[in-house]
Amino acid sequence: MTDVVDSDELLRRIQRARACALEEQRAWRTRREDLRPTDPDGAREAGVRTLAFEAVVTVLDEILTPGKRTRA
Repeated sequence: MTDVVDSDELLRRIQRARACALEEQRAWRTRREDLRPTDPDGAREAGVRTLAFEAVVTVLDEILTPGKRTRA
């Protein structure tokens, strides 16, 4: 089954996805900090997940505002 959506709905969906990815990134970052003193392996995994969500946010930012992030 295929849904047909207009550009405004597509934009809203991308914005919701970005907001969700930002929230997940924050949650995993907090978890990493909480686990660091007691569970180094768990903290490392949480750090990897933080980076994964950071990449998702970066891609969605580029879709929403092309050129906003420039290469360093």
